[in-house]
Amino acid sequence: MNYHFSAYMYRLRSIKRWSLMRSTTEENVAEHSFHVALLTHLLCEIGNKLFQRQLNAERAATLALFHDATEVFTGDIPTPVKHHNPKLLGSFREMESIAGERLLSMVPPELRSSYQVMLFPNGADTNPSDAELFKYVKAADSLDAYLKCTWELTCGNREFAVAKEQLHDKLDKLNLPEIGYFLEHFAPGFEMTLDELSE
Repeated sequence: MNYHFSAYMYRLRSIKRWSLMRSTTEENVAEHSFHVALLTHLLCEIGNKLFQRQLNAERAATLALFHDATEVFTGDIPTPVKHHNPKLLGSFREMESIAGERLLSMVPPELRSSYQVMLFPNGADTNPSDAELFKYVKAADSLDAYLKCTWELTCGNREFAVAKEQLHDKLDKLNLPEIGYFLEHFAPGFEMTLDELSE
């Protein structure tokens, strides 16, 4: 029997993000997932080394790689649309669940337990250590969106000005010192040119 899980995961590169915004650079869900995995790993390592956490950064990065997997079926629904009202958000969550079940059915039965928690992060099977890591995945997801806004504004695109402020407020409310450390020490590089970075 053939299993199409990986073939579908590769199609995340065809799902565009920021569909309601004018962008200087297009972004797809596969790129975003990679960036979120990088940021999640870094946030966990910052937590471990600077804030005495005991986070499994490698596990967290793996969870991050799959955090938007269901969008291969649902597409990337912009935040202002899906969060416009609770009924719409509930319908979207149901769509995500159906998409997750479909993806999981494309994994050999012997491997399904490995992918269950990644496709259903809020499921009953999620253990407390993974639940803690998903907080960092969610933080990295918002952080990547913030960095996208930063990039666009640096390129002169004011379309992302309000979104950047809203995301900065959202990141502040997470109350994670790892985010504060990243914004102080890593984020400024995203506003620099290649020549400035090279100095």
